[in-house]
Amino acid sequence: MMHWLPFRPKGPVVSVIRLQGAIGIAGRGLDDAGTAAMIEKAFKRGKPAAVAIEINSPGGSPVQSALIAARIRRLSEEKGVPVLAFVEDVAASGGYWLAAAADEIFADRGSIMGSIGVISAGFGAHELLERKGIERRVHTAGKSKSFLDPFRPEKPEDVARLERWLSEMHDYFIDHVKSRRGTRIADDPDLFTGEIWIGQKAVEKGLADGIGHLVPTLKTRFGDKVRLRRYAKRRPFLSRFGAALAGETMGMIEERAGFARFGL
Repeated sequence: MMHWLPFRPKGPVVSVIRLQGAIGIAGRGLDDAGTAAMIEKAFKRGKPAAVAIEINSPGGSPVQSALIAARIRRLSEEKGVPVLAFVEDVAASGGYWLAAAADEIFADRGSIMGSIGVISAGFGAHELLERKGIERRVHTAGKSKSFLDPFRPEKPEDVARLERWLSEMHDYFIDHVKSRRGTRIADDPDLFTGEIWIGQKAVEKGLADGIGHLVPTLKTRFGDKVRLRRYAKRRPFLSRFGAALAGETMGMIEERAGFARFGL
């Protein structure tokens, strides 16, 4: 008969959080407000030996990426808890921003990583309106309020302004990666061009520290008795009952498109 032993030694605990999906899609994807409670609990409950992050994200909003990453770094430093990231299919663009918040990054041999760049995409429909005889009427107070209106021809000064903003955001992204990865990143002119690398090539470029999966890596690091305590993002109330909202459906489409960029 097994007897309960109150002082029976237990293995170390590692908190595990999952960051899955496109970033900045309210309700379905990842944003700071939606992941805050999960991340806070992972660092504050008990005394974890480490926090492990499972990442599978094609990117999205740079601001939401920065906010989530900043929360992870703040808690790691406040609690003195190291962070290990484990990349699954993809950690690209904002997804890599999240991975870089970790102290060490591990990936599968098939993981897609990088895409350290910034993109803005839209459409122009002014010629279609002209062919259909539709007149676009816009009245503004402030000369910049109709900036990049998709129903009007593109203005060179608007494009120049957008390119300046993208460049500033790109510099922000580069600074984050350099501050987190330091001398581990390779001296390669292609590293910050939006290029991607797979598995071992990403390790060679310094985007990851090694090839490794979550459970075996944690057992090697913390012993066979390591215990994993998983934390999940809270699902929206209605979705728990299968009530899909229109916004969530659109989020699914956007998220699918994000992964499709990488053939996933």
